[in-house]
Amino acid sequence: MSDAPPIPAVQTTGLTRMYGSLAALSGLDLTVNKGDLFGFIGSNGAGKTTTLRILATFLAPSAGRAVILGHDVVKDADAVRHIIGYMPDFFGVYKDMEVTEYLDFFGACYRIPSAQREKTVSDVLELVGLSEKKGSLIGALSRGMQQRLGLARVLIHDPQLLLLDEPASGLDPRARIEMMEILRELQRLGKTIIISSHILSELESICNRVAIIEKGKLIYAGPVQGVRDQMSSGRVVWVRVASDTEAAVALLKALAVVTEVTALDHKIKITLTSHDIDHSIIADALVHGGAKLTELREDEIGLEEVFLRVTRGETQ
Repeated sequence: MSDAPPIPAVQTTGLTRMYGSLAALSGLDLTVNKGDLFGFIGSNGAGKTTTLRILATFLAPSAGRAVILGHDVVKDADAVRHIIGYMPDFFGVYKDMEVTEYLDFFGACYRIPSAQREKTVSDVLELVGLSEKKGSLIGALSRGMQQRLGLARVLIHDPQLLLLDEPASGLDPRARIEMMEILRELQRLGKTIIISSHILSELESICNRVAIIEKGKLIYAGPVQGVRDQMSSGRVVWVRVASDTEAAVALLKALAVVTEVTALDHKIKITLTSHDIDHSIIADALVHGGAKLTELREDEIGLEEVFLRVTRGETQ
């Protein structure tokens, strides 16, 4: 008897949100698997925050359905709130409170017993790298530290799914890198994370899957590499030879898997017919043909370029 298929962490079907005649979200079908660090990409106004607010049970959909770990966000809102941690793009902090007081307050809101709260607060502070700031006033913390405190707050009840709306916005480069490292660690601990952003280069480096949304509609959802493959016409490989370039070009043009070869000094650009072709074929052909291969690298388009290609910058 085969095992039942795993329950997706998030499943939306035809998710729609109208404001009068304006569709902030239009028929969104999205699946996020357990354990994903999922990048939700779109321009400001594309519908990212609307989606996350619906998943966080703060906003009711006009049509369609969203299910989180088997719980409907409308019918089972209370159950959903216990298994998610939602960090909005702008959140208020009590600047005159100490860090531990702030987290203890939210621990009490989640009915964590007082005997257990001190350890829980200590654990989440260690996780986000704020242990040394336990007694500090929140108002004295840097913006980056306040963002990490916000993340500690949503971790206080040990949620299975994190919904993070632009958690790195307004942070300096070092604080951004620290935030991304924390998210990697949370994924390693088994959390499922949806992170929305328009800072694409960061998501490219940490997310295993992404969705691109524009004007309330889903444009792409799948692996990070998949979106690049979809947008580039063919796999491009660059090689450098220390031998006769023309002879190397002739060897490459003879390969059935090559559609185009362009030489520039000792560098050669090769376009392959498909993304599935292993570029070791190129190395084998050159070496066996007597060419002296000194470099081989794949030319990948980044998420930034993909985003510009698939979206036209349209927002609501």
